[in-house]
Amino acid sequence: MPEEPEVEIEKVDEAVHEAIEREGGRLVKAIAMTTALLATLAAFAALLAGATVNEALALKTEAARLQSEAADQWAYYQAKGIKAAVQEASRAAWFAIGKEPPANFEAAVKRYAVEQEEIQKAAREREHERDAKSAEADHLFHRHHGFAISVAIFQVAITLGAVAALTRIRWIWIGSLVLGLAGAGLLLSAWLR
Repeated sequence: MPEEPEVEIEKVDEAVHEAIEREGGRLVKAIAMTTALLATLAAFAALLAGATVNEALALKTEAARLQSEAADQWAYYQAKGIKAAVQEASRAAWFAIGKEPPANFEAAVKRYAVEQEEIQKAAREREHERDAKSAEADHLFHRHHGFAISVAIFQVAITLGAVAALTRIRWIWIGSLVLGLAGAGLLLSAWLR
């Protein structure tokens, strides 16, 4: 019986495992590096999202305060109008009985009209300030949504990176990279707005 050729299976098996380890090790390292980068970008986006929503809420609070001040001014405006109407009614009562009303009635009506103009101006200024603060807050809320969505995209990309590292499947990692780039693009777009 001829002798079978000796093949050192142990050496071949060891060489195959070393090759797999080298290739898999590089892939896992690359996945780990990109996942760490994505996590850093996600943290940055989350920080920006939190900051913009806090600023927007502060502006909305300021707008509500200005709305309250404007409402107070309009109530004051109406009170002056009521006072002027009372003076005018008193003046008319004097005329109704055929007498000349005291001069202070007419002067009070004119004074209330001037005061109403000033109050109306102050109320409109508060409303203008309110509208400006509210519009700025709306803009910040819009930016916040961009940051928040980019955080969600980064989180999905990080999850895909973890799956790719565990399975060592390259196309899953590529999917992670594509999502990471989409998240980075959205982050940049929201930041530049």
